[in-house]
Amino acid sequence: MTELLKSYRFREEREANWHKLDQIINKAEKSGVKALSDEDMLALPRLYRQAVSSLTLARSISLDQNVVSYLETLCTKSYLFVYGTRSNFGERIAHFFAHDWPETVRAAWKPTLLSAGCMFGGALLAFILCMIDMDWFWTFNSSITGDRTPDATTAYLESTLYSDATDAGGMLSAFSAELFSNNSGVALFSFALGFMFGVPTALLIIYNGVLLGAFYAVFWSRGLGYELTGWLLIHGVTELFAIILAGAAGFMIGGSVAFPGQKSRMASAQAAGRSAATIAIGAVIMLFFAALLEGFGRQLINNDEVRYGIAVTSLVLWMGYFYLPRSDGRAR
Repeated sequence: MTELLKSYRFREEREANWHKLDQIINKAEKSGVKALSDEDMLALPRLYRQAVSSLTLARSISLDQNVVSYLETLCTKSYLFVYGTRSNFGERIAHFFAHDWPETVRAAWKPTLLSAGCMFGGALLAFILCMIDMDWFWTFNSSITGDRTPDATTAYLESTLYSDATDAGGMLSAFSAELFSNNSGVALFSFALGFMFGVPTALLIIYNGVLLGAFYAVFWSRGLGYELTGWLLIHGVTELFAIILAGAAGFMIGGSVAFPGQKSRMASAQAAGRSAATIAIGAVIMLFFAALLEGFGRQLINNDEVRYGIAVTSLVLWMGYFYLPRSDGRAR
C-alpha cells in the first residue's frame, strides 16, 4: 500500500509537466517546428530536463514499471526532437549524393579492386584465347553481339561503330530504356547474390568480362581496336564502373557472411548490407546515365576523338567524385 501511495504522489506532482511535454512533441511531429509557439519553445528544454530527472528518480526508488516505461518513451521522443537531426526529403537526397554514396564507395576500395580484377581478368583471358584461336569466340558468344562475329566482314564491323543520326529516330529512347533494364538487372544480381559467400557475384562479373573480351578480340583482329575503344568507352566508363561497384557491394556482403568475426553471420551481413545497399543504389543511378550515353551519345556522335574526350571526362569526374576527400557539411 505504501509503494502504491508513493507512486501516486510521484505522478500527481509531475504528471502535468509530462503531459505538457508530450503535447509539444506531438504537435511538432504532426505540424512541424513552426507550429510551436514561443512559449512552447521556451518551455521545451525545461520540461525535457524535468522528465529526465523524473525518470532517473523513478528508477532509483523502483516505482511502478508502467511509470518508468512511459517516462522512457517520453524522454526518448524528446531527446530525438531536441538533439536529433531534422531534415526533409530533399536534404536527405542531397546528403546521399554529397556524402553517403561517395564516402561508402571510397571506404569499399578493397572489394572494388576485387570486382575490377574479376571483370578485367575475365576480359583479358577471353581476349587472349580468341586472339590465339578465334573459335573460342563461339564458346563465349551470346546474343548481345548480334551479327558482329568473326564471320562478318571488316567493312560491316566498321559500319556498326558509326550511325547516321537521321536513321536513329525514336528508336534511341527505346534502345536506351532496354539497355538500362538489362544492365541494372546485372548490377542488382551481382549485389543480391553476394550472400552466397560472393561466389555467384564473382562468376557473374567474370562472365561479363569474358563477353567483353571476346567481343573486343573480333574487332581488334580486324584492325578496329581504336575505333571500338572509343565506341565502347563513351558509355563504358560509367557502365563498367557501375557494374564493378555493384559487384563490390556483393563482395562486401559475401565477405561479411564468410568472415563474420565476433558477430553472428546474420548480424554481420545486416551490418555490411547497409553500406552495400548504398553502393548498389548508386550503381543503378550510374547505369541510368550510362544508358543515356549509350542510347543517345554513342549513336549520335560519330567522331572518335569526341568519343574519347567524353570517355576521359567521365572517368575524371567519377574518380574525383568518389575518391577526392571532402568535408562533411553536417553541423557539428
